Amino acid sequence: MEFSPANPVIKLCLQGMNMEDNGKPEEALTIFLQAFNEVTDDFEKFTAAHYVVRHQNTVVDKLRWLQTALQYALKVNDDAVNSAFPALYQHIARCYEQLGDADNAKKNNDLSASFAANPSDKGPFYHGTRADLQVGDMLTAGRLSNYHADVIMNHIYFTAMVNGAGFAAALAKGEGHERVYIVEPKGSYENDPNVTDKKFPGNPTRSYRTREPMKIIGEVTEWVRLSPEALQQFREKLANTKGEIIN
Repeated sequence: MEFSPANPVIKLCLQGMNMEDNGKPEEALTIFLQAFNEVTDDFEKFTAAHYVVRHQNTVVDKLRWLQTALQYALKVNDDAVNSAFPALYQHIARCYEQLGDADNAKKNNDLSASFAANPSDKGPFYHGTRADLQVGDMLTAGRLSNYHADVIMNHIYFTAMVNGAGFAAALAKGEGHERVYIVEPKGSYENDPNVTDKKFPGNPTRSYRTREPMKIIGEVTEWVRLSPEALQQFREKLANTKGEIIN
């Protein structure tokens, strides 16, 4: 499964989120329900249901949609969705708490904790940059951010999606060519908290970070590249982004 903002259902969800940002919850719900009715696979059903949940006015309705989202998430069985389970089970537990069902609340809290361990994703992993690196080189944390001036990064960021790494390379600072390296983490890693359970549930971009070194084990030269116009739009959006990154 490859997460893509070009996906028609994802596009609808983005439109719905824009309505939320503009203080139009009723219009947002209409778009999210449209998205749910136009889904073509379990991942899309899970994603759309996640947004419908946010606009339910009763605990019973919220629980029903949370269970719908969980039903489809379990069917997906993909690393892009697995990281959503801790929050999903936790929200379900809170609904049961409000309904006075202590047994089901505890059951779902326990499930939430069981899924909160290290990511299960085994790669292969990619790192996008403009740096000229060689097989065998080691990446280490403590370098300046590619996207935020004067920020020293405490982690190395990487992804299991080659197109995502290519996008990161295109946005990276520097005059060098866009490079996507195949990397091997030499220690533990975690979901990138800057994207996980933010705009989209879970970690659909399969983005991770580590404090440990990463070894360059290869390079890829083929990935889907965005148009110059689309890249410029993302650069402008990045420049106008408010708030600090979780470093």
